[in-house]
Amino acid sequence: MIKIGISACFFYPDKERTVFGPKSLSYMENDMARWIGKKGVLPVLLPDLEGELLTDIIDQMDGIILQGGSDIAPAQYGEDPIGIWRGDAYRDQYELKILDYAIRKEKPILGICRGFQLMNVYFGGSLYQDIPSQIPGAGAHRSAELYDTINHPINFVSGTLLGDLYGHISNPKVNTVHHQAVKQLGQDLEVYAHSDDGFIEAFGYTKAAPGKVMGVQWHPEFSVTQAGKLLDEELIFNVFLEHAKQHRN
Repeated sequence: MIKIGISACFFYPDKERTVFGPKSLSYMENDMARWIGKKGVLPVLLPDLEGELLTDIIDQMDGIILQGGSDIAPAQYGEDPIGIWRGDAYRDQYELKILDYAIRKEKPILGICRGFQLMNVYFGGSLYQDIPSQIPGAGAHRSAELYDTINHPINFVSGTLLGDLYGHISNPKVNTVHHQAVKQLGQDLEVYAHSDDGFIEAFGYTKAAPGKVMGVQWHPEFSVTQAGKLLDEELIFNVFLEHAKQHRN
């Protein structure tokens, strides 16, 4: 089977939680598990381990996916937090270890939402900490109540991987579940797409084959919520999976 390592989301100790209250929990969101867990593909939640205990597991993976979730801590890109947006510095360090090792081992990587933003920071870029307060004229990119039921148009850069995959589609749309966004693009990253209000929505790493190391701001795994209204998310997964197969061989 093709083994895809997925970075964990964390719940930290919470005395108000009735189950495992004093413990930290690692988890994978169910839509992600269903999107990855196809015939012949094994989703593997990467545990929060240190040193070789973690890298030995990553070595066994044919590809890596960085899940969405909590914000990146602003200190990761040299800024102080604004307002309430403190981020998750612990998860940052856990995922940066995974990302750095996977890059050095030339493994296929797909970053989704937070994972996309983390990749940008890893390559030296920065983020808008909060779109509504920093860019008041921007469109609506997140609703806590509506969550993955909202969408916006997306524009693909001609001649790029996603431009080739989706450029023929009239008025393409993606879901949107984020309040942070790429501000300064990281080094060696090529923009694949922009939102209709100008934010970077997808990129690829130019020192790897097209699509082998890429990130998207939206959640392709959530597309089932708006079935038929959004891009065919399987095209992205198929590109990633093909790289994973080649890496395995």
